[in-house]
Amino acid sequence: MDVKLFQAINFLSGRSLILDKIMILISNRVRYVYILILIIMFFKKYDYKKMSMDAGISVLISLMINIIIKLFYFKPRPFLKRRVRILIPSKMDSSFPSKHTLLVFAVSTTVFLYHRCLGLIMWGLSLLTGLSRIWVGHHYPSDIIGSAFLGSFTSMFLHKISRFQK
Repeated sequence: MDVKLFQAINFLSGRSLILDKIMILISNRVRYVYILILIIMFFKKYDYKKMSMDAGISVLISLMINIIIKLFYFKPRPFLKRRVRILIPSKMDSSFPSKHTLLVFAVSTTVFLYHRCLGLIMWGLSLLTGLSRIWVGHHYPSDIIGSAFLGSFTSMFLHKISRFQK
């Protein structure tokens, strides 16, 4: 199922130059939009400062989880096992977890817990980021779903802990 869904999405790449460029842009640059949003929110209000700090901590914890998983588990990227359309170069490390997806979901979930409207918009961008990682040929759908779960879970867990410290 994972391979079939990957092939269905990745098969769409290379057919439209405009869509390919958009997916490459999303895959490579959305994380910078998230950083900009967090910086703006940090200087806006006190509640948003806490949200930005929580998002930063969530990102750091998510990065540590990413490193630990990659130390003990290796899942070959799709292009290592089969012919796929690769739109941009990729590392040869493990496909799971998708660091891009993990980090954008960690941030968007934290923002969602403080600011629902902006959080939903960022979740939408996070979903597009995950889709773009499949589109460019770097990850399987299960990598994206697992990474989205890990990033979101990390943020929700951190939010629960920070509420108890008040």
